[in-house]
Amino acid sequence: MREPFDMELFLAGIMSGANATKKRHVRQAAIIQQEINKHWTECNPWRWKKKHLTWFINEKLKNHSNYTRYHYGLTMKLIIKRLERNWRIKLKTISPSNTQKNPAP
Repeated sequence: MREPFDMELFLAGIMSGANATKKRHVRQAAIIQQEINKHWTECNPWRWKKKHLTWFINEKLKNHSNYTRYHYGLTMKLIIKRLERNWRIKLKTISPSNTQKNPAP
């Protein structure tokens, strides 16, 4: 059995900001990794294709709030940056103005 891929180490070189933000990105990246591995048995992000991330955000998160999808999108941007790809992931039914957790009345 292989060792699980260390997402924290994978993202360490490109993450900046508060510790809580870094922890959130690592936690979300691990969830992305777990779901992609379940669906495609592809655990190593270096072997992921754009379709893997597109599938995750548009299928696995389709019933989640725009706020949640937005934050996973930010984590995906970090993953894409670390992979040194220029992928653009289209997020279905999300707009920046709808990402507030508690919108004003």
